[in-house]
Amino acid sequence: MTIDGPSGSGKGTVAARVTQALGWHILDSGALYRLVGLAAQRAGVDLCDTTAVAETARTLTAKFVDGKIFLDGEDVSLAIRTETAGNNASKVAAIPEVRSALLDWQRNYARLPGLVADGRDMGTVVFPDAGVKIFLDASADERARRRYKQLKDKGIDVNLLGLIAEIEERDHRDRNRSVAPLVPAQDAQIIDSTQLDVDTVVDRVLQAVYEAYPEAGLKNGI
Repeated sequence: MTIDGPSGSGKGTVAARVTQALGWHILDSGALYRLVGLAAQRAGVDLCDTTAVAETARTLTAKFVDGKIFLDGEDVSLAIRTETAGNNASKVAAIPEVRSALLDWQRNYARLPGLVADGRDMGTVVFPDAGVKIFLDASADERARRRYKQLKDKGIDVNLLGLIAEIEERDHRDRNRSVAPLVPAQDAQIIDSTQLDVDTVVDRVLQAVYEAYPEAGLKNGI
């Protein structure tokens, strides 16, 4: 199954909860683009140099181990979650050659008993034949508010208006890129989480999975 949506819509949290409930595997595709952006930045590669960034993606030496993410042997699990890393990910994700380089890597995650793939083009490009497709959305103001609270709780000083501007800029870039733009798949179930709590969203997603895969529900006593 796939869960797509814009930055801050809560798809990562929902994907993790759904994965735990189903006992399936998980793919955080956004982490791959964040890794490419971080690797390029550390190598002194200009993100406007599409050829060099694409080569960085093709030669990426990353590993996902026990919930941690390693780049060249270094744990970068926290380093790729900064606002800068997120913006850089959005920039490199707009490069067709980068998306091509990461396509097979993402598809190789699909294995039994199932996969929850979280991203922006999982249902439209990477896994177009997925049995369940969710597009999780929320207003830019609400997404910025959630991110503001998250950063404040971590003791990070942040400006709410600045976050709103950054999210709107990232939305525009993601929705208008020439390749694999951020749009719901035609057969996706759209969930607006602006006024919903996480438990409600997770329940709706799981219900969609159980309807499509009754055997998953039986394993979970549904």
